[in-house]
Amino acid sequence: MNLNPICSCAPLEGVTGYVFRQLHHRMFPGVERYYAPFLSPRSRKALTSRERNDVHPDHNRGLTLIPQVLTDDPALFLTAAEAMAELGYEEVNLNLGCPSGTVVAKGRGSGFLARQPELERFLETVCARSPLPVSVKTRVGLDYEEEWEELLPLFNRFPLRALIVHPRLRRDYYKAPVRLHLFRRAVEESRNPLIYNGDLFTVEDIHAFWAAFPGQNQLMLGRGLVTNPALVRQLNGGAPLQKEELRAFHDALLEDYARHLSGQKPLLFKMKEMWGYWLPLFPEAGKSAKLLRKCQTLSDYRAAVSGIFAGPLELPRGAGGWQATGRLP
Repeated sequence: MNLNPICSCAPLEGVTGYVFRQLHHRMFPGVERYYAPFLSPRSRKALTSRERNDVHPDHNRGLTLIPQVLTDDPALFLTAAEAMAELGYEEVNLNLGCPSGTVVAKGRGSGFLARQPELERFLETVCARSPLPVSVKTRVGLDYEEEWEELLPLFNRFPLRALIVHPRLRRDYYKAPVRLHLFRRAVEESRNPLIYNGDLFTVEDIHAFWAAFPGQNQLMLGRGLVTNPALVRQLNGGAPLQKEELRAFHDALLEDYARHLSGQKPLLFKMKEMWGYWLPLFPEAGKSAKLLRKCQTLSDYRAAVSGIFAGPLELPRGAGGWQATGRLP
């Protein structure tokens, strides 16, 4: 068992924005770093008001935030990095992992991985000129495992603050098993500090990871942490998530979003998105879950939520996300 885990929160677009981050940090402390959902600079004029709002230091007090940038233009990356430096940040992250079709079609996110000569020139420029250290969050290729044989040496040519590896191809999205043998290669060959990301939903998953990679204590938790906000606490020997805690977290999140969003429809959309992660914890939700999905008013939403919380909460158990792959190194 690894006794000194360093856990980060992954950047999940539309989910882990500053409202979520501040509340999670207050109610479930223990996450070392939060990575902001990507900024997507489109001109030299800096960021949109929404993007600047999310990374503004006033909205991220008391926690360590790493801004992430999605672009294939080194000049735009540097513009964003300079803006982040002016706001007082100490690191900027490059998104090479987003599998979205619209992003990949533009050659950004994981789509940039297929353009290795351009990616190398990009990293040469930004690593030399960025006012902040650069880290990279990446998949292991676009379509083929063999791409990792060229990408890993490419990353090794640059002094990255960290290389965050989600060991899936773009075509895997999030459904196919993680390709742990490719992360093994990173462990053996990377010259940059590694952070592992992918399918860590339970404490048992993390212990299985450590059994396979005992020296790797840096973890990035995404869907598993949103589903179970107390996952890091539990990993550090604390109590598992209790239903009353999740209800309190839900109620506070609803209240906070209500202050920042205009109208019921955006608020309901945001909260239903959260329930996409939480509903699996309530296997007896039944009719209340159906009401939640169909509700159009806040009063119907509250009734559905009360029905869901009237049933038992069941946290996922076992190393399902790992042992089911059959690919433990």
